[in-house]
Amino acid sequence: METEFTPVASLFGGGLIGLSAVVLLAAHGRIAGISGIVSRILPPSVDKAGLPQGIIFLIGLLLAAPLWLVLTGAAPVQMVSSNGLLLVIAGLLVGFGSVMGNGCTSGHGVCGISRGSARSIAATMTFMATAFVTVFVLRHVVGG
Repeated sequence: METEFTPVASLFGGGLIGLSAVVLLAAHGRIAGISGIVSRILPPSVDKAGLPQGIIFLIGLLLAAPLWLVLTGAAPVQMVSSNGLLLVIAGLLVGFGSVMGNGCTSGHGVCGISRGSARSIAATMTFMATAFVTVFVLRHVVGG
């Protein structure tokens, strides 16, 4: 399995993520943690005051790929397993990890580290170490 190296697109995308996090914090006083935003717009803990802003933020996330298609004429390339059981297990593990870590990679990695949060730095180091081990195992142990 080979990964495409795209430094310009990655830098641009990272800049947009950072900009959106700053705008959300400056305009609404909210951290751009996707798991937190989703938890505030879904029952049982709907935040009525933040509901419109949360829905608009998530719509923006969902419109990113179609907008890319319109602007470039090519769909974003994604490599996702066709193994349904694996996807369900991965989704459950990510959800469990977000609850246990009291946030997700976007909240801790983008917003927490930039605020100098020791908890977010520790959480992001844990996320990254787990990702490194997972990639190593899948590419070199399982994948042969």
